[in-house]
Amino acid sequence: MSLTPAAGAWRAASVSTAGAAPDDTRMDTVELLVRDLDAMTAYYQQAVTLDVLDQSGATATLGRGTQKIMRLRQEKDLPNANPRGAGLYHTAILFQDQHQLAASLLSMAERVPQTFTGSADHLVSEAFYFTDPEGNGLELYHDRPRDEWTILPDGGVQMASLALDPNAFLQQWLTTDAATTGDTAAIGHVHLQVGDIPSAKAFYAGVLGFDVTADLGSALFVSAGGYHHHIGMNTWQSAGAGPRAASLGLGDVRIVVPTRDDVEALADRIRSHGVDGADDGHALRLADPWGTRLVITPDAP
Repeated sequence: MSLTPAAGAWRAASVSTAGAAPDDTRMDTVELLVRDLDAMTAYYQQAVTLDVLDQSGATATLGRGTQKIMRLRQEKDLPNANPRGAGLYHTAILFQDQHQLAASLLSMAERVPQTFTGSADHLVSEAFYFTDPEGNGLELYHDRPRDEWTILPDGGVQMASLALDPNAFLQQWLTTDAATTGDTAAIGHVHLQVGDIPSAKAFYAGVLGFDVTADLGSALFVSAGGYHHHIGMNTWQSAGAGPRAASLGLGDVRIVVPTRDDVEALADRIRSHGVDGADDGHALRLADPWGTRLVITPDAP
């Protein structure tokens, strides 16, 4: 997949797909509810190499250039998230290219090596995994060009989890002039823990209109515009999980569609499926079957 700048964000070049979700749909800011705002802000700024775009009171927003990526909101009195419950598996930050990713990876290796949990070549992408100081999963990745992806006969995208040596990746791609400013990173996808895959598929594909790119039985990947996945869901640790209780961890997940008309079409669609939502004239807010909050906004004002 090639990345092209549009409306202040790096995103996937889209192709026409069959689902109801508009082809130019993309993921936006992920909110985390945190206990120690200073420590978490330092982790995402100093180690991940994001910029603090705004900080006021109990909230800090981090990103690159004008692109907001993480919103940290302090909630000192909430309990820790249930690791076997529904919620966040990881937030995935997509870098413009291998050089940008290598610069962030080196920073992580130098500052917080103990938070590294693994790496993988997924054929469509190369990814490195971490757990932040409060237990939230984090993926840092870049995408291979779209013309190198294998599209399966059913329309899905071939993915795998092959060995990837982080030291070899750094040796190949680390440069001294890789910019860490400007709109060089964005939320690429969000991976959730859910209670069961059929309910997840009915909601994210059936109601929201995403295309299914892979259904592994214990994991589901969906996207718009031919991307490998905008949202992943699994039951690897959370099979049978019920609605989420208030806790630290994932706050809301934001999805951007091209126009206000697309927001209104989605609002009509969720009503036709008997799903509750609140539309304030700009953003549509709703929750998935486990209470994970979604906010859908238009790209254009």
